[in-house]
Amino acid sequence: MSAAPSAAEESTRIYKYLRNGAPVFTDVPPARGAYSIYRPSCFACDLYSTVNWNATPLQLDVYSEEINRAAHLYQVDTALVRAVIHAESAFNPRARSPKGAAGLMQLMPGTARDLGVADAHVPSENIRGGVQYLAQLLAQFRNDVRLATAAYNAGPNAVRKHAGVPPYAETQLYVERVGVLYQRYKASLRKNS
Repeated sequence: MSAAPSAAEESTRIYKYLRNGAPVFTDVPPARGAYSIYRPSCFACDLYSTVNWNATPLQLDVYSEEINRAAHLYQVDTALVRAVIHAESAFNPRARSPKGAAGLMQLMPGTARDLGVADAHVPSENIRGGVQYLAQLLAQFRNDVRLATAAYNAGPNAVRKHAGVPPYAETQLYVERVGVLYQRYKASLRKNS
């Protein structure tokens, strides 16, 4: 049995239905007819997002101990870790994508297993595994944050195949939005330290 959605989850629910054969996306459930709940693969990948990424509230304190520990262990900037968590799940530890990615950093089951993450919904495990994976991607792509975050979204093979950020709308939006969040977290964390 799943828990009732939080107020935040309720307010961001997007309904998808067909009108004259064309898909319609709305935050108001249709009065009649078939519809489905649209769930993008990640919070920042939503092609139809109305979030203002330059103004969305930052989460500067939540999971601080876990983020700081993993960032220190794997030598990854805490601002980047926060940006990826924000982009992937909006800091919702119960987040689950339609493809099966789970938790704060949206780890796929196979990736989680490879990283030694027993339960992707446990924040400390998820953050440790996600930061470890992000560190591996940063190493593969010579600390190029754009390429590493593109690989986090689309996979490292897609980045190598396209010799850069893949031409997928979802990935391009993701990289842009993580970049905005990263700069904002860096500025805010610097100001608060």
